[in-house]
Amino acid sequence: MAKEVFMPKLSSTMDEGTLLEWFKEEGDPVEVGEPIFEIMTDKINIEVESYEEGVLLKRNYDVDAEIPVNAVIGYVGEEGEDVPENPPEAGANDSKGAQAGSGEDAGQTGAPAAEERGSDDVQDDTEGEKVRATPAARRVAREENVNLASVQGSGPKGRRHEQDMKDALDSTKATPLAGKIAGDQGVDLAEVEGSGAHGKVRKDDVLQHTTPAAAQSAPDEDAERIKLKGLRKAVADKMVQSTSEIPHVTLTSDVDMTHVIDVRKTLLPIIEKQTGYRVSYTEILIKAVSQLMDAHPRVNASLEGNEIVLNKSVNIGLAVAVEDGLIVPSVKDADKKGLAQLTKVSKTLGQKARDNKLTPDEMTGNTFSISNLGMYAIDSFTPIINPPETAILGVGRIVEKPVVIDGEIEVRPMMALSLSFDHRAIDGAPAAAFLTDLKERLENPYGLLI
Repeated sequence: MAKEVFMPKLSSTMDEGTLLEWFKEEGDPVEVGEPIFEIMTDKINIEVESYEEGVLLKRNYDVDAEIPVNAVIGYVGEEGEDVPENPPEAGANDSKGAQAGSGEDAGQTGAPAAEERGSDDVQDDTEGEKVRATPAARRVAREENVNLASVQGSGPKGRRHEQDMKDALDSTKATPLAGKIAGDQGVDLAEVEGSGAHGKVRKDDVLQHTTPAAAQSAPDEDAERIKLKGLRKAVADKMVQSTSEIPHVTLTSDVDMTHVIDVRKTLLPIIEKQTGYRVSYTEILIKAVSQLMDAHPRVNASLEGNEIVLNKSVNIGLAVAVEDGLIVPSVKDADKKGLAQLTKVSKTLGQKARDNKLTPDEMTGNTFSISNLGMYAIDSFTPIINPPETAILGVGRIVEKPVVIDGEIEVRPMMALSLSFDHRAIDGAPAAAFLTDLKERLENPYGLLI
């Protein structure tokens, strides 16, 4: 009997995954433990392995599709077995799902049935009835702002397909954008002569009945629109959560980096010979920060509900810019590592992040984060806290500035540090004390070698 291959649920917050690549064509043999497709979710890429042996009989989704957790992606079985033409509707696998368990493991082919949000049945808010539609049809409805219930479906039990939605759009008198502008400006579409195919009313047709000011403020139909999805959506959701829930306060201090520069020059050939990597200011910052956490436990804390958790481990999150997003891998037990080991670990994690090869463990467990923009022409900035952490350090570039030393003006290499902290868990004075100690440690960096 053919076995379903489900979209795995990899975390408690995961609602859907993006299909990046199929490793098998329909009809290809599949072995147990062999990767059959790759998905992106929660900022990482995961290759999903098969729990069954046989032949890939059916692929229900194409590359780039956004697939709800526990939706049936395909079928594995014996060659020639019959499988459904379309993914099963909601409830079709309830009994199997109840027997299969939680379905948390990637690639589990006995996972529970698709959740209600990912099924073909969608609750229509206006009529209170179930509206049947394929995922592609729902996508068109969302993008074009079309009510699914207003479209006649051609599938079984009236299910709406993508072509049904497109046909409905082609038969309407106006484009969705033209209809929106008409509604905003109080224009009766019945009085507007359309210039599009079959007399369809377009944006410019409606604008002829509006004021010049309205025409200038109208959306551009030709503008490129990029949907928030995958990593970009994960970053967006995280930033909205952080800025809306956390009362951010940021303290900034300038640090004289003269001695740190000297220390790095001295250690550079030694660490490179030992590890094959060049020590950077980032590793020196990680070392300095991690050494101070015992004296400043609130900075290394997590806020979970109504509890402030004083973490015993010091796991430093290192912000890494990747294509279309930001990933923060975790340098575990940073306080127990020397500069050579920190250099090797941070460089390895950074490369794995850029190659989309980080494991879930390497992406979790941070207790404090560092975001370094020193490679750009940025003096200082306000970093956003990565919940449930309570603080994050922003690092600017090193730039020569005139400073007063013992009553004399000298030019010194200065760097700005910006500490953003969660005022629910940390008050201003303890945060200022941490930043002051960090400044002192960097200006007298030989303690880092002890």
